[in-house]
Amino acid sequence: MPAAKRRFLSDLWKLTKPYWKSEERLKSGLLLAVIVGMSLGIVYLNVLFNEWNNLFYNSLQEKNIDAFFRLFGRFTILATMFIIVAVYQIYLRQMLQIRWRRWLTQRYTERWLTPHNAYRLRFEGGLTDNPDQRISEDINGFVEQTLSLTLGFLESVVSLVSFSVILWNLSGDIHILNLPIPGSMLWAALVYAGVGSLLTHYIGRPLIRLNFFQQRYEADFRFNLVRVRENAEAIGLYGGEDQEGRGLVERFSHVVANWWGIMRRQKRLTWFSAGYSQAAIIFPFLVAAPRYFSGAIHLGGLMQTVSAFGHVQSALSWFIDAYTRLAEWKATVDRLTGFEAALEDLDTHSEAGLTRQAAPAGAGMALRDVSLRLPDGGTLLAGASLTLPPGERVMLAGPSGCGKSTLFRAIGGLWPYAAGELAMPEHERTLFLPQRPYLPIASLAGAVAYPDPPERYGTDKIATALAACGLPHLVDRLGEERHWSQELSVGEQQRLGFARAILLHPRWLFCDEATSALDEASEKTLYGLLVDRLPDTAILSIAHRPALAAFHHRVARFVPAGEGAAWRLDESPLAAPQPVPA
Repeated sequence: MPAAKRRFLSDLWKLTKPYWKSEERLKSGLLLAVIVGMSLGIVYLNVLFNEWNNLFYNSLQEKNIDAFFRLFGRFTILATMFIIVAVYQIYLRQMLQIRWRRWLTQRYTERWLTPHNAYRLRFEGGLTDNPDQRISEDINGFVEQTLSLTLGFLESVVSLVSFSVILWNLSGDIHILNLPIPGSMLWAALVYAGVGSLLTHYIGRPLIRLNFFQQRYEADFRFNLVRVRENAEAIGLYGGEDQEGRGLVERFSHVVANWWGIMRRQKRLTWFSAGYSQAAIIFPFLVAAPRYFSGAIHLGGLMQTVSAFGHVQSALSWFIDAYTRLAEWKATVDRLTGFEAALEDLDTHSEAGLTRQAAPAGAGMALRDVSLRLPDGGTLLAGASLTLPPGERVMLAGPSGCGKSTLFRAIGGLWPYAAGELAMPEHERTLFLPQRPYLPIASLAGAVAYPDPPERYGTDKIATALAACGLPHLVDRLGEERHWSQELSVGEQQRLGFARAILLHPRWLFCDEATSALDEASEKTLYGLLVDRLPDTAILSIAHRPALAAFHHRVARFVPAGEGAAWRLDESPLAAPQPVPA
């Protein structure tokens, strides 16, 4: 077996094995056994229909009305049984499909949202584009196609074995060089389907790659549509609709171009498969006709032979009929295995970032000999050390782009390209306030209390925090569920972030230009609230306005470090802890 096929089968087993070894294996295994039993039952009913063909058409040839009506009654019974089995086979298969999909979706969602994985996937070399699509669409496609193709293949194999025996017994001998060769109809079916399968693979093989890229281009286009929707206000203010439109048209052009490739290849495959299917209707009559016209078999025997040939040919042609779906399935498996490999790489080979140590309870945070790099290897910061005792407030200052926010990402465990040590007390709450706080689509109370449930604090505390931070007009909307990041201005969102900090009362607070959209008076009011309401909270702030230094005990500046590193930290303690301005 070629190495590529072995690798594909290995990847496929990695995707399927976890579910069938999970806590779901007993119930789902029983369900699968019933479904397989029904599939075999359908094959058995087809065998009975094949035998019925012989008797029914013979009754027509012999003009035997009693046998005709008796066989008509038998057909009614067989057809009823077939309908019941077919309906419940589909129903139970869909039941198994949703159980498997639910388990896989939960598993991949948990792994994707394992702390920092969702952020760090962006550094995996573009191998995991659109993880949302892989979880929402690819898992569904994988489960549906795997069950459908596997059960279809099983039915084809059982049908092949069952009807090959029937076809062998119905076939006469053919003579080649005066040597009698039995099973002429079976050999004809084998040759016909074998040639068809080889030609189908040759014509349709490029569809695998085309389907892979079609899924990728569709996901990219959909992602950019969502970005436009979520940033419609900013785009409108910039007057950037034309630019966005050109970008969307360009991305959709990839969808269209690849789709044309699929269309052209699909057209060639359909030319062949349609012709192949139509020829398969008449081909068994041509092969069996000489025996019928010679009187060797009756009309019933001819129809039974043709029916058995059709089942054998259909079983052997499963590959031809399923080729397009196999191409889509292969592309889906490749995307999921790529996602799986990226998640495994994060678990085993990804750079760990800062070495984290547990400091004694009551001790402060300490950064020792910290270096930050860019993904391309360039150095941002080298040899930085910083201490932050409990309750102390330190301001980080420096030019834009020097790595202040990246240092916060490293402290938060997001930035993998970091070295050095970080010591912090365990089990003490840490909160980050970025320039634009994350607001979930939830009730306003849920957005303020995020990531905690709002019930932990109660509406009174939440309302008090909002009012203190200059948002009294939102107090009456605590129960409303909205897309708050689109309803509130950036300034209101920053005020809400401070309300969250006051409500959650963290021991360690990191503010990344958390008041950049506010005027200086509002900025001073909010920082004054932090000092007043969170006196035991250590605060590390990134800020550009010098006035904020009055709310901090020290200033740590990013200054040029000379060759080899872009920046280093230089601490500048203030003369004395600054009073809070009135």
